Amino acid sequence: MRKKTAFCLFKYFPYGGLQRDFIQIATTCKNRGYDIRIYVLSWEGKIPLGFDVRFVPVKALQNHTRVQKYFRWVANDLDRDPVDCVIGFNRMPRLDVYFASDNCFCEKAERQRGWLYRFSGRYRVYSSFEKAVFSAKSDTVVLLIAESQRKSYYSYYGTSEDRLKVLPPGVSKELKKPENATDIRKAVRCEWGVSDSEFVLLQVGSGFITKGVDRSIYALAALPDELRKRTRYFVVGKDCPGRFLRLAHKLGVCDRICFFGGRDDIACLLQGADLMVHPSINEAGGIVLLEGIIAGLPVVCTAACGYAVHIERSGCGCVIPEPYQQENLNRCLREMLTSDKLFEMGQCGLQYAEETDLYSQHEVAADIIEQVIEYKS
Repeated sequence: MRKKTAFCLFKYFPYGGLQRDFIQIATTCKNRGYDIRIYVLSWEGKIPLGFDVRFVPVKALQNHTRVQKYFRWVANDLDRDPVDCVIGFNRMPRLDVYFASDNCFCEKAERQRGWLYRFSGRYRVYSSFEKAVFSAKSDTVVLLIAESQRKSYYSYYGTSEDRLKVLPPGVSKELKKPENATDIRKAVRCEWGVSDSEFVLLQVGSGFITKGVDRSIYALAALPDELRKRTRYFVVGKDCPGRFLRLAHKLGVCDRICFFGGRDDIACLLQGADLMVHPSINEAGGIVLLEGIIAGLPVVCTAACGYAVHIERSGCGCVIPEPYQQENLNRCLREMLTSDKLFEMGQCGLQYAEETDLYSQHEVAADIIEQVIEYKS
């Protein structure tokens, strides 16, 4: 008999890192013969064949209230139509497996918010949902995307070690530097109107505040005049750029910046750029860092990214330490753009990508889901 699985995700859109992992893991499970049911509040883009997508018809003015209603609706539907395994990509009770794409919510709340925040409805809902997954009384198996997550969850919840499974990364091999990379680079830069003497900084990721786009703009503005005039900054991702364009205008660098929105041609964009910047405020993983590595693109990122460890190990770029200071990013960007070792850094990344497993996350996740189903049956 075919095994039935339910995948829970609040919202699907094509350009989010979590959403890409979700669709890849669900597809891998489908290819292994599992029935795939998906619960979502909304879905942007085409729905893959073979997926039973169930839209959760709940509304609320506040996100945390809508999340509560989502869980109750899903729980009732699962009671009526049970499955063999429930896999969540957002925290909620009753999960058999949780894909931990985010860092610990309670830790972030304690460090970044005042004490009054803990009396808010938002905190009560999200902290209770996190506790349902990670508490010592829970039996949810947690798929961590980076080793750095383990300490936080154990510290806050005492989560047993055997429930915390660290996955390898899951970057797509389609983004590897191709043999015709030089031709692609020329074509892309011609399309952008970029000369051979100019540098292109590329930042990829939806959610511009969290990704530190403002930090990148400040660093661009801090470059020496001659270097700044030869540097372009391109941002790819889904978000509203208004506040960042206003900042760029205030700093006098509006003409050096372009926001592209979400795009499907990331492989080409990586080859057209000279340096990836990703000064994220808080990120459990940061798959774009690995996309830069396998494309041969040097990377500047913050230590707040779980995958920053791969930048350090490979020697393909610069990691800005925490606690974050803007001057550190300014200096690093200036030094890298004036270095004669950019190409060498890119080559270090390519070598690292050949020697390290950066690709098997989705297969390993499907293996663990299969083990959970076998244990429950």
